[in-house]
Amino acid sequence: MTSYYRSYNGYLKELFPYKVYKIPIDAGFTCPNIDGTVAFGGCTYCDNRSFSPNTRIPPRPIRDQIASGMDFYRKRFGAEKFIVYFQAFTNTHGPVAQLKRLYDEALTFRDTVGLAIGTRPDCVPEPVLDLLSDYHERTLLWIEYGLQSVHDETMARLNRAQPYDCFLDAVERTRRRGLHICAHVILGLPGETRAMMMETAEEVARLDLGGIKIHHLYIAKDTALAKHHEQRPLPTLALTEYIALVCDFLERLPPAMIVERLMGELNENYVIAPRWGERKSTVLRLIDREFERRGSRQGTHRLAPIP
Repeated sequence: MTSYYRSYNGYLKELFPYKVYKIPIDAGFTCPNIDGTVAFGGCTYCDNRSFSPNTRIPPRPIRDQIASGMDFYRKRFGAEKFIVYFQAFTNTHGPVAQLKRLYDEALTFRDTVGLAIGTRPDCVPEPVLDLLSDYHERTLLWIEYGLQSVHDETMARLNRAQPYDCFLDAVERTRRRGLHICAHVILGLPGETRAMMMETAEEVARLDLGGIKIHHLYIAKDTALAKHHEQRPLPTLALTEYIALVCDFLERLPPAMIVERLMGELNENYVIAPRWGERKSTVLRLIDREFERRGSRQGTHRLAPIP
């Protein structure tokens, strides 16, 4: 089967001689955009329950979450080794001693072969990066920064409280230590045109990051965006529009960049719009078909100017 982009699954197969799966956990963190460190209220679109399964149930020790996650992936997919993904909220937003205790606990499992740390670029002071550098020497470690868009006006509109310069600073300081960096991007943000989204793609390409996660804007229940949507409905991407945008985006990225995600795995009970009614596997097949139709792939138009 033709591969039109460098998938995360393919990357893991290059690294390991066994099946490796990622286990998402909720380590009990909050967010500086919620607790007042940088702002209050959080990003207008964000509700962790819509995408992070462990936030929908009463809090559990991370040891229990990891053990049950390993058991699930072993039974369902034949997984052999695991990467523990600190997913919910901002997973470097705390004292270094607390971070070390949590990360160390994840590595006590014999079958843990890596860590993925999801965070904001304004939450990686030098002592935190020093700590992550130590884990980088001992295990596979990826740091995942929420970027969403390079346009400050978009981020201000969404109460992100994070200018693009902050992302650039974090990337520069993280890269100095040789750490793997993955950026999260959202397509279809309110007020953004296709040209603006492609400018984000060009910037991500220019930075030549290790990995990328892309998904569409969705309106989650009980968010500020949902309240706005009730008063004045917001346009969201149709599935066909999203497929085209994803392919446009990937065509501009370096061929070696690892594509970790092309669609959020959402719980429909928390989503107002859009409701495509398609499985993730179907969406991925449609992306492949669009690339086939175009005769292109990731990196095809990396140097092309933005139309």
